[in-house]
Amino acid sequence: MKTILVIEDNTGIRENVCELLHLEGYNVISATNGKAGLVMAMEGKPDLILCDIWMPELSGYDVFNGLKKDPSTAVIPFIFVTASADRREVEIGLNMGAHAYIRKPFQEKELFDTIKFCLKLE
Repeated sequence: MKTILVIEDNTGIRENVCELLHLEGYNVISATNGKAGLVMAMEGKPDLILCDIWMPELSGYDVFNGLKKDPSTAVIPFIFVTASADRREVEIGLNMGAHAYIRKPFQEKELFDTIKFCLKLE
C-alpha cells in the first residue's frame, strides 16, 4: 500500500483529501503546516507528497527545496496543490522540479489520475 503525505493548513480541505485517499486505498499521513510536513517527509519517507503552497511556518516551495537537499527525499514524487489561479505559480512549481500541479477546487478524478501518473501506476 502506497503512503501519501498531505501537507495542508486548511483543516476541511486536509481532512477531505485524506478521506478520499484513504477510501481509494492509500495509507495517508498529514501535516498542518510546511514545517511539520517537512519533518514528517524526512522521517516517514512517503511514496508521494501533496503539498499546499501558501502555509504558515514554511511555504510549499520551502518544503520542496528542503526535500531536494536530501538524496533520500529528493526522489519522492511531489505535487503542488493551491487555490491560486496564477499561471506563473504553475510555472515556478514545475520549473523547480515538481511532478505535477493541481489547482483547488479539483475533481476527485483529477486528483487520482495525477497521483497515479506520478506513482507510475496503471
